[in-house]
Amino acid sequence: MPRAVYVLALGIFAMVTSEFVVAGLMPQMADGLNATIPQIGYLITAFAVAMAAGGPFLTVAVMKLPPRTALMALFAIFLAGNVLAATASGYATMMAARIVTGIASQAFFGVGISLCAQITRPEVRGRAIAVAMNGLMLGTLLGLPISTLVGEHFGWRAAFWTITLITVIAAVATLFGVPRIERAQGGGSFREEVGVFRKPRLWLVLSTSTLIIGAAFSAFSYFNPILTDLAGFSAGTVPVLLIAYGAATVVGNNVVGRFADKHTVPVLAVGLVLNTVFLAGFALLADLPVPAIICMMGIGLVGVTMNPAMATRVQRTGNAGPLVNTVHSSFITLGIILGSSIGAVVIDVWGLRAPLWLGAIMAVAGLATVLPDLARRPAPEPAPVAPAAGAPAKQAEQV
Repeated sequence: MPRAVYVLALGIFAMVTSEFVVAGLMPQMADGLNATIPQIGYLITAFAVAMAAGGPFLTVAVMKLPPRTALMALFAIFLAGNVLAATASGYATMMAARIVTGIASQAFFGVGISLCAQITRPEVRGRAIAVAMNGLMLGTLLGLPISTLVGEHFGWRAAFWTITLITVIAAVATLFGVPRIERAQGGGSFREEVGVFRKPRLWLVLSTSTLIIGAAFSAFSYFNPILTDLAGFSAGTVPVLLIAYGAATVVGNNVVGRFADKHTVPVLAVGLVLNTVFLAGFALLADLPVPAIICMMGIGLVGVTMNPAMATRVQRTGNAGPLVNTVHSSFITLGIILGSSIGAVVIDVWGLRAPLWLGAIMAVAGLATVLPDLARRPAPEPAPVAPAAGAPAKQAEQV
């Protein structure tokens, strides 16, 4: 596997840690910014909306640059946003910082995943994406608790300075660890990048990703109250269970990455079926501690871990360019927004089991969008990306 893929994982880790840091420090930030808890919650929403809506536009702005140069530009924007957050004197400044970092984060995902396609052989791109996406899983597993721990002991500003330091380390590693290659020959123009979105099937494939992630986050967003109020676990036990859930996502991500290239659609279908079972089982058995833990871990194994197969399917349907990958990330973010927001609505009406049933319904809907491809079962084809001009052949052949 090219060294650059592991470097990209470090960059993604920094971005994801920044995305989640507010969730662990809401009371401290509310006091420091003279804001209410709901207002701090809007900072999380603003980051997600900025990712989904603004990321593709920033990608268009940098996609004519060589990939490494584009990544460094995005690091600079992201770094500026984090410094602004660390020094924010008021709520409005913090909101601006979250919007800037959200937009830069989404564009980084798109350019980074596209680069994975350029520097690896077609038959192992799913594995490469899984390695890069470990940054996302580890951001959940380690980034959130570390930033929360730093914020609790040294203040919430220290948490943002810590993320700034991680970002600098990731940027330096990218400068020296990612090869300097040009844009793919014969591709990358705005017209060519946008042209693929005329394919109706691409929109169906993108909707699959929204439903998969929406199903997972309709449950994940409310694990804490479900585990305490329904399963009967103490508040002190929940963080340990969430760490176990994060570990399950790391394992599942790597397993899916191993099969994503040769069995893309079957992996998605099996994952959706299993996630439906785990979500429905959790809803039915949430008041029984052991079955609840089993179902929660199952959701971790087959929920957000479908990312490598999702990305591979999108690239084969559209292309492996940065705009397609960024738009795909926006559809993933849309799933997070829908799963968590609709989950809040159904809780108010039907109680804490409702978001689990919502997740099961979204998983079934996602399966319906996969079945046409499963019935067709074409032979796997590499994502249509041209060789990168100036890319060393040896680097492109490493696995």
